Amino acid sequence: MLEYKFDTQLLIEGQGLDEDAIHDHIMQNIPGDCLLAVGDAELIKIHFHTNVPWKVLEYCATLGDIYDVVVENMQRQEDGLQG
Repeated sequence: MLEYKFDTQLLIEGQGLDEDAIHDHIMQNIPGDCLLAVGDAELIKIHFHTNVPWKVLEYCATLGDIYDVVVENMQRQEDGLQG
């Protein structure tokens, strides 16, 4: 059984984005692991393993437009099922 079962990925497009501040906010407020928050002031890529992907989406939507959203159930994949 995986501790965090949803692989959550998305792009944030906005102005004045700060990848370090986004990284720190997610790590301090949303349980999960394997966080990547990379990009520049106008575009950030997020990759995060969590059990509450909607919290990631809610937070990121406050920062700008979110798109290319992918949420995959890694537990199903580990069990040999479609994610």
